[in-house]
Amino acid sequence: MIINNKQYRSIWMSEDKLSIEIIDQRYLPFEFIIETINSSTEMAEAIRDMRLRGAPLIGVAAAYGMYLAALEASRKPDFNQHLKFSEILLLNTRPTAVNLKWAIDRVRKEIDKARTIEEIISNVYKIAEKIADEDVENCKSIGKYGVEIIEDISLKKKGDTVNILTHCNAGALACVDYGTALSPITEAFKKGIKLRVWVDETRPRLQGKLTSWELEQLSIPNTVISDNAGGYLMQKGMVDLVIVGADRIAQSGDVANKIGTYLKALAAKDSGIPFYVAAPTSTIDFNLQTGNDIIIEKRDENEVLYAEGLLNGKIESVRLFSSKAQAENYGFDVTPHKLISGYITEKGIYASIASII
Repeated sequence: MIINNKQYRSIWMSEDKLSIEIIDQRYLPFEFIIETINSSTEMAEAIRDMRLRGAPLIGVAAAYGMYLAALEASRKPDFNQHLKFSEILLLNTRPTAVNLKWAIDRVRKEIDKARTIEEIISNVYKIAEKIADEDVENCKSIGKYGVEIIEDISLKKKGDTVNILTHCNAGALACVDYGTALSPITEAFKKGIKLRVWVDETRPRLQGKLTSWELEQLSIPNTVISDNAGGYLMQKGMVDLVIVGADRIAQSGDVANKIGTYLKALAAKDSGIPFYVAAPTSTIDFNLQTGNDIIIEKRDENEVLYAEGLLNGKIESVRLFSSKAQAENYGFDVTPHKLISGYITEKGIYASIASII
């Protein structure tokens, strides 16, 4: 991704290969902070605290976390025990996104192939870097295939502006680079297609601020809207296409994504607007039949009861509700496959998950 005219990834190995560097997303868009992660425990905390987030990215982060765990374990008498402890710790950070377990399973296979501690460290290093590089290439491919949808709409509109609505943040910050839902949008902009992106604020964590900031870095026109405005815009013909990301996709095609996605899909269906899910095939959980089996993460109620913003040059938190108010904070919802027009993956665009399988 381009930040202040410089190329970055969301996560990368340090030059000495002893730590991992991440962009701490909690401070964006007001401050750009790079944090050094020195241990598997720190990586687990970073995932849990959403210093980094997005299904593809936390999968890569978990793989790098296992690499740090292997380095740590090599300095301890109980190597295998420490490695297993770190694996469980990382697995339990975020329950909804399947990429996390998918990445750790790949790392575990490489661990089991090795015969020495040195070989384990080498294998885990190589697979973590491979998973990161694969994510970049997958997101590029998602952009290459997904842009065809935007091009078709542009042709039908005879070159007029294509209005795209997106929810949460499924850009480069949710992956290693390029993103899922934002990758086709970026490709369309590069091709000279006129665009306007409607950016859902995405309460309560307001990931829309990340999406808007990413689009600003690319000079792509975008407008932030309240979460409840999308349906109205669709009714009024102000949205041509909806593209969202995904945290877990069941075999049926049901999709778990950031809370509020389901409502956007309902509005799109009622308004006759195509609704696409952009995700790598690693987000498909082939062990789950339907969305009913997806575990939905519940987060701290204070994310709903409080809001953060910039005040006098500092990021401050303020309470929005009375001291007696209680909140439920579901992180995700499930959109049934019948509401989804298609799935944009690194392998192409598919009408159903069955056609990918």
